[in-house]
Amino acid sequence: MTASVSYFTHGQIGNIVIDSPPVNALSQHVRQGIVDALQTAAGDDTQIVVLRCEGRTFIAGADITEFGKPPQAPALAAVLEALESHPKPIIAAIHGTALGGGLELTLCCDYRVATTSAKVGLPEVNLGLLPGAGGTQRLPRLAGLAQAIDMITTGRPITARDALTARVVDEVCAGDLGEGATKFAEALIDQGEGKRLTRDIPLRMSDEDTALLSQTRDTIAKRLKGQTAPQRILDCLEAAGTLTFEEGLAAERRAFEACMEDPQSAALRHLFFAERAAGKIDGMAAGTKAQPVKHAGIIGAGTMGGGIAMCFAQSGFRVTLVDQDEDGLDRGLSIIKKNYEISIKRGRLSAEQVEGFLRNLEPTTDWQQLQDVDLVIEAVFENLELKQNVFQKLDEICAADTILASNTSYQSIDALAAATNRPDRVVGMHFFSPANVMRLLEVVRGEASSDITLATAMAVGKKIGKVCALSGMCYGFIGNRMLRHYGREAALCVMEGASPAQVDQAMERWGMAMGPMAVGDLAGLDIGYRAREQLSDEEKGPRVNYLLADRLVEAGRLGQKSGAGYYRYNPDTRAREEDPAVAEIITATRAELGITPRSVSEEEIVDRLTLALANEGARILEEGIAQRASDIDVVYCFGYGFPRFRGGPMHVAEARGLQSVVDTINRFHDTLAAENWVVAPLLARLATQGGSLADIGL
Repeated sequence: MTASVSYFTHGQIGNIVIDSPPVNALSQHVRQGIVDALQTAAGDDTQIVVLRCEGRTFIAGADITEFGKPPQAPALAAVLEALESHPKPIIAAIHGTALGGGLELTLCCDYRVATTSAKVGLPEVNLGLLPGAGGTQRLPRLAGLAQAIDMITTGRPITARDALTARVVDEVCAGDLGEGATKFAEALIDQGEGKRLTRDIPLRMSDEDTALLSQTRDTIAKRLKGQTAPQRILDCLEAAGTLTFEEGLAAERRAFEACMEDPQSAALRHLFFAERAAGKIDGMAAGTKAQPVKHAGIIGAGTMGGGIAMCFAQSGFRVTLVDQDEDGLDRGLSIIKKNYEISIKRGRLSAEQVEGFLRNLEPTTDWQQLQDVDLVIEAVFENLELKQNVFQKLDEICAADTILASNTSYQSIDALAAATNRPDRVVGMHFFSPANVMRLLEVVRGEASSDITLATAMAVGKKIGKVCALSGMCYGFIGNRMLRHYGREAALCVMEGASPAQVDQAMERWGMAMGPMAVGDLAGLDIGYRAREQLSDEEKGPRVNYLLADRLVEAGRLGQKSGAGYYRYNPDTRAREEDPAVAEIITATRAELGITPRSVSEEEIVDRLTLALANEGARILEEGIAQRASDIDVVYCFGYGFPRFRGGPMHVAEARGLQSVVDTINRFHDTLAAENWVVAPLLARLATQGGSLADIGL
C-alpha cells in the first residue's frame, strides 16, 4: 500500500480505501496503492472486496498534471487488469463524482453502488480526448449504444438515478454509503454471486445502431464543426460493436494516442488550466478575503440588467432590481419571465425552481431600497455622464462598505470612482450579452480598487457561475480593445475584395461560433454608428474602416433587428441570406474610397483576423492590462465565440511559432495598410530571444 491507499478487513469483506485529496485523482501513488491492496486482498480469507474513497468525491479522473510526461508504472491499464483478473468480486462504492478514469475503473469492477447524490461521466471530450482506458468499449456493453454516445460525445455526467436506469450502477444507497455497500456485499455473498465482468457482455451492432451512429456523425459535424475528438469517439463506439473486445481496446488506444498528438487537445488542455489560473489575482496581499455578499442591487432592468439579475437570483442571492419607472420594470420582468419559460419548455429548469428564483427578485423604482445591499451593479446606457450620476447617487444611498460595480464595456472605472467618496470600493464587472447565458465576466481593476473589492468581485462571479478574468483599466478593457482590430480587418477584407459571406464563412469554417459580419448584424450596426457620431474624425480613424457599416445603417439596414444588415433575414426563421443590395452598396463604397477590388483568399482572411487579435493581445500583456497571456485566451473563448479547440488567440500565436507570427505581420505591414500592422514589441522581443508568451507575468 501507499500513504494514499489503505486496506482493512471487516468480516468477510475486504475494504480498499483511497484518500488522496482533493479529488482522489489517479496519480501514480494511487495506482500503485490500488495494485498493492488488490494483491493483499487476493491472499486473505475475505470473500469480496469493496473499493471506495474518502473525502468529498470518488475518483474524479486522471491526474491531468501527468499528461505529456513520461509514464510511471503502474499504468492505469495495469490497474484495470488487476481489477478484472482479481479472484474475488469487487464492488465500487461511488460518492461525489466518478469521472473519466474514475468511471472507467468502476467499469472494471464487478458491481457498482452509488449514493443518491453521486454523478458519473466521461468528460474527456472536453479536453479533446476520448476515454482511453476502455470506456468506449465497456460503457456501451452496460448502458447501450445510445446512452454511451450521449455520455461520451457530450462529456455531460449523469445522476446516480439515471445511471441506475442505464445499468451503469447496480444499486443506489439512500443512506450511508459504507453501510449500503456492506449490505450489498453481504447479499452477494449470501447469494453466492461471483465475478461479473463488463467486458464479457456481448455487444452486436444492429441496423438501428448503425443508423444512429451515422445520424450522430452528421449532427456532430454540424454542431461541433472542425472538432476531431467526437468523431474519433464514434469510431471507437462503432468498433465496440463490430470488433472483438481486445480489438476494440486496441482501436481505442490508437484513437486516444491520435487525440493526444492532436493540436486540438493541446489547445483544450491549455484552456483547462487557463480557466483555473484566470481566477487568481497576482500580487494580492496575503490573507485577503472576499467580503460577504448576500444581497445584490442591479440598476437598470433592460436586457443586460435583467440578465444580470437572473444570474444572481438563480444563484441564491436576494436581488433588488431598480429601474427609473414602472414601465421599465414591467418590460424587464416580462423578458426575465419569458427567458425562464423557455428554459422550462426545454427541460432545463422546473417550474418550482423558477418560482424560487423569482421570489429572490425584488423589483422597485425606489432607490432607497438599496440602502442595505452588499454589492450594486449599474447596467444603464453606455454614457459616462449618466453613469457618473448613478454612482454619485449610489454613493449617497448605499452603506459605506457597499461595493459599487459598473457593467460598462468601455467607460473609465477611474472616472466613475471619482464620482464617489469610496474609490477603493469601485470596480468594473463587465458581463457579456446575454448575461444569463454567457459565461465570461471581466473584472476591471480601477486605480484605487482595493484587494478586498477585487477579491469580492471575483468570488461573486464564481458563485454565479461565471469564468472570471481580471483586466486593468484601458479603453475596451481586454476583449473589446482587441475586438476593434479584429473588426477592422474584417471590414478591410470586404473593402479590398471579399464579400461579407466570404469573411464569415472563412472564420466559421476555422471554428468561430459566428463570423464578424453576422455578429455585427446580431448586435445591431446602429450601435457602432451612434458611438462614432460622438467621436471626432481623428478618433474615428480612417474612413475605410467603418464607411461600409455607416452606409448600411444610412440605408436602414441596422442588422437583424430591422431584418437586414450585411445580410437579409428571413422574418420567420431569422436565417441569413446574401443580398444583392449589399453588393451594390459595397461596390459604391469602394468607388467612393477609390478602391479597386482584388481576390482575398480564405487563408489571408483567417490570418489577418486572428493575428490582429494576437498582436494587440501582446500589447495588452506587455502593458500589464492582462495578468497573463492565458487570461486573454479565456476572455476570447468564453466571451467572444473563439473556438475552444483553438485555445484562444494567444495560444494560436504560440502554437504557430512567434517567429512565424512576426514574419507574417511584417509581410502585412509591407503589403497592406502599414499603420495597422506594426509588430507588438513583446512579440518581436520573444521571437528574437526564443521566449514564450506563457512566461510573461510569472
